[in-house]
Amino acid sequence: MITPEYCRVMARYNAWQNNAIWKIVEAMKATDLDQDRGAFFGSIRATLNHLLWADQLWIGRFDGGESPATSIKQSVDHTATIGDWWAARFRTDGRIKQWAAELSALDLVGELSWFSGAMNREVHKPVGHCVTHFFNHQTHHRGQVHAMLTAAGAKPDDTDLVFMPED
Repeated sequence: MITPEYCRVMARYNAWQNNAIWKIVEAMKATDLDQDRGAFFGSIRATLNHLLWADQLWIGRFDGGESPATSIKQSVDHTATIGDWWAARFRTDGRIKQWAAELSALDLVGELSWFSGAMNREVHKPVGHCVTHFFNHQTHHRGQVHAMLTAAGAKPDDTDLVFMPED
């Protein structure tokens, strides 16, 4: 279904896009970041927090490392400030890129099992589907953030994968 190279490209894309968001949100007032803008998680900061929380949860499932101990309901308050968000986001993006760099094709087959707090049950899914979901989830919520930033008067950078700069 997917390859290690796909994962490496998407890990780079994730970090590129998060860096572009940071360049905008670091200059915004906390009240603007926390304003309910009608998105699923409400505000820009809440959506960014949820996405960081979910990325940490999924990468923990993939690499066996640390994951958040909080629930999805608490994900919107995962970090207290946008500066705290960026510090954690930067470290998490590095972790994701490191995981992707070390992947082999064999790592992307088989089944992943975990207890889902959202579903309150054990879940078993193909690893490839889970990894695809991981990257799709990032893009989905960053799209929401992009729309909220645009509505707030910001001018986010290009999000087209084909225009991602080479390393």
